[in-house]
Amino acid sequence: MSVLLSVKSVTKRFGGLTAVDDASFDVASGSITGLIGPNGAGKTTLFAIIAGFEPATSGAVAFEGRDVTALPAHRRAMEGIARTFQIVQPFAGLSVRENIAVGAFLRHADRKDALGRADEVGRKVGLGPMLDQSAGQLTVAGRKRLELARALATEPRLLLLDEVLAGLNPSEIRDMMPVVQAIRASGVTILIVEHVMQAVMSLCDSVNVLAQGRIIASGAPASVARDPKVIEAYLGQGAAARMQAQGDAQNVAADARRGAPDA
Repeated sequence: MSVLLSVKSVTKRFGGLTAVDDASFDVASGSITGLIGPNGAGKTTLFAIIAGFEPATSGAVAFEGRDVTALPAHRRAMEGIARTFQIVQPFAGLSVRENIAVGAFLRHADRKDALGRADEVGRKVGLGPMLDQSAGQLTVAGRKRLELARALATEPRLLLLDEVLAGLNPSEIRDMMPVVQAIRASGVTILIVEHVMQAVMSLCDSVNVLAQGRIIASGAPASVARDPKVIEAYLGQGAAARMQAQGDAQNVAADARRGAPDA
């Protein structure tokens, strides 16, 4: 696969605080790539830099081989980069259709065309029966779908999903995962920040782990989950060794049971 997005040695400082520290990774075209890490790792800040909402202190962001580091958010949106936000804030006084059309106006200046695009995207994310409903009446799950639809309506080539599953119950998460997979199947590349590890393991082709602003591991989800640096980033110093010791003890006990004579 060709590289669609390349983050190169990106650093972001807020005064004396380094939120992102020399982070580098690539996102392959057509993939679902995960960006995970403990709370406060710098994931949302890095998303904001990629989308153009925050300037990088140093480093570069390239999209389709072109340096977009200096482009503001609206120019990156025109290039094909869209993002969702952790805190969903729909226009409560507008209908679901009108909220989605806000995104569609980026490429459809005519109101009728924008509303038609909104209908199409709304049905794609499961909001078809609610298009005429006030956005303020949506459940948390409905608002998450609306946030996704509003970003999709800009017709991106790269979609940045910032904890789109946060706040959903297990049933709602199961219902949302096929929606994300269908978006990828339609030709949209996805970079996803997520804490729901079941979803990360099921959805992602590759995962990058951010801890204290630095990328500490990259690779296939299963191998990253076993990486001692990742285990310690989530569970604390010494956690990997304790888990290894516990696993060794369980293996010894299992071997003893298998070798014991029948009573």
